[in-house]
Amino acid sequence: MEKPRPASRSGTVSVPSSTIRLLALQGTGSMQCMAPSPDSVLTQLRKGTVDYCVLACLRSGAAYGLEIADRLGEGKVLFASGGTLYPLLSRLRQQGWVTTTLEPSPVGPPRRYYHLTDTGENALQVFMETWSVFAADVTTMIKESS
Repeated sequence: MEKPRPASRSGTVSVPSSTIRLLALQGTGSMQCMAPSPDSVLTQLRKGTVDYCVLACLRSGAAYGLEIADRLGEGKVLFASGGTLYPLLSRLRQQGWVTTTLEPSPVGPPRRYYHLTDTGENALQVFMETWSVFAADVTTMIKESS
């Protein structure tokens, strides 16, 4: 299959007819643009922020997974499912942003507590400084477009 040619000065891209035929065969031949759902927008926003929200949860002290999930779930938009939290916590541990300890539980098996490291604190600080500028710009753009 031929590759699309680079954009011209006018900004248009030349797409080979073989590509257009292939696209027509794969679907109905018509392309429709759909507005994103609120869930899909939230999913995209979470991808860049939830790691730092977890670090913020740990700033006040160590917590185990369910405590972190409960805190993230309080606002109804930060936390989608429990299945995403533990891989995220594992990734934060691999990055050196959190450490863990196993501690006895009053009920049931020992609990894995997550602790914020100095590196995690530094990462959170950078995020907070960047976030305030980013959020202000987004808010300004939204207000100006109203």
